Amino acid sequence: MRVTPGIRTYLERDVPQFGPRIPAVMLERLWTMLAHGQGTLLNASRLAGGLSVKAPTIVRYIDLLADLLLVRRLQPFHANTGKRLVKSPKVYVRDSGILHALLGIKDHNALAGHPVVGASWEGFVIENLLAVAPERTLASFYRTSAGAEVDLVLDLPKGERWAIEIKRGLTAKPEKGFHFACEDLKPTRRFVVYSGDMHFPVSADLEAIGVRELAETLAKAA
Repeated sequence: MRVTPGIRTYLERDVPQFGPRIPAVMLERLWTMLAHGQGTLLNASRLAGGLSVKAPTIVRYIDLLADLLLVRRLQPFHANTGKRLVKSPKVYVRDSGILHALLGIKDHNALAGHPVVGASWEGFVIENLLAVAPERTLASFYRTSAGAEVDLVLDLPKGERWAIEIKRGLTAKPEKGFHFACEDLKPTRRFVVYSGDMHFPVSADLEAIGVRELAETLAKAA
């Protein structure tokens, strides 16, 4: 898939200024593969096979993209909960516009019908929240082999833990796995970030909220 001239120029001219010289075509292909797998667990061996290189090379390339703030590796939750936890990070192309350009998505209608739409929204929410999170906030995701999952776990510097489910659309109802994960994590607050703007209780301990309001709430939690 062809990328826009601006992305190609960045890969060929700007990226080499910040790290070892890596073929622009290789980085373009990797970046596009990451876009297709937006928000999925990093599988360096699979990516390496698609690019005919070794897994450590892929890790090195992703390290560079992460250092340049082009890619986010969201780390898995590590504390001992007595459960078998996923150990690989989830990988996101951080800029939604670049993500859509890499995938050839030209407008909102094309995005709405594209398989990446849910992952695009998830990455957008994560970037907006982490941009305003208090300094020293630890961000992760929680997933067990049994299917318990929280899209974003924030451990705030004052000791609070927020569990955040990210749902595209106007239905603010989390999956069962979110509730199971919260039993393990025992978060201070629980949120479902959905596409609407209203703030309302889903249950006694779960709030539905729009991304803008949650970002404002998070910014005040310092």
